[in-house]
Amino acid sequence: MARSLSNFILKGIAGYPVGPSSRLVSGSFYHNGMKYSTSVPNDPDTHEDFRPTNKVESSGLSLKDVVEKDVKENPVMIYMKGIPEIPQCGFSSLAVRVLHLYNIPLSARNILEDAELKDAVKAFSNWPTFPQIFIKGEFIGGSDIILNMHQTGELKEKLKDISAGQEIRMNCCC
Repeated sequence: MARSLSNFILKGIAGYPVGPSSRLVSGSFYHNGMKYSTSVPNDPDTHEDFRPTNKVESSGLSLKDVVEKDVKENPVMIYMKGIPEIPQCGFSSLAVRVLHLYNIPLSARNILEDAELKDAVKAFSNWPTFPQIFIKGEFIGGSDIILNMHQTGELKEKLKDISAGQEIRMNCCC
């Protein structure tokens, strides 16, 4: 009896992804074996108050204007695959981890949610890959550049006045 129960349980969980990896699957992603949806179906039976809206479209701004506004109004802006809490690629994850070391406010947009936004960011920066990091309105680059700047101390210097006059503290175990 115990053997058949354990076989039943093992067969039941065999279809779940293994490990802490995340991957995007047609509007859904898996994280630590849990499935999350990035969108809600636009069901005609759903009340209008609960239907998803595209905040960018409803703002009346062009995507170029949205990117310009993001970069201008946010001291540190990252366009990435996923969100800072759940990055959807290793490069985005690395960039977020490095930036979080500095205890600074970080603004982000998930370029996987809107292909047109992704194209607008590429056109704005004239850079083909993601993540794309902007600091004080200046395009810096991607995760490799941020990591290099961190290792040389250049990133600490660039971010020093963003922390509202406080000394930048690093969140590391060193």
